[in-house]
Amino acid sequence: MTPFGRKVRELRAARGLTMKEMAAALRVTPAYLSALEHGKRGRPSWRLVQAIIGYFNVIWDEAEELERLARISHPRIAIDTSGLAPQATELANRLAEEISELNKAEIAEMLALLDRRKKKREG
Repeated sequence: MTPFGRKVRELRAARGLTMKEMAAALRVTPAYLSALEHGKRGRPSWRLVQAIIGYFNVIWDEAEELERLARISHPRIAIDTSGLAPQATELANRLAEEISELNKAEIAEMLALLDRRKKKREG
């Protein structure tokens, strides 16, 4: 499941909506919506994200959060390390090989490191 898929499922469940109802309103198939929620489809289009924001009638921070989650929810990514240090290529390859073996705490630790770096750059 992707972060975007998890959030859409939470919003849908909180409002007591079925996947079939939501899919019909968004003019997508229930199978597509299910695949999107389960991370079996790629990143949703900007248009679909906007339709989902409108469907749930969310505004401001929650809408921005849905857009952010959509951007970071591609289940199959490619990392271009050409021109970077050899260690960057090693890191990308090892992460690809080992990500399925990481537990939630280890993933959280890596995400926290990236978040700290981002705050440092922005701060």
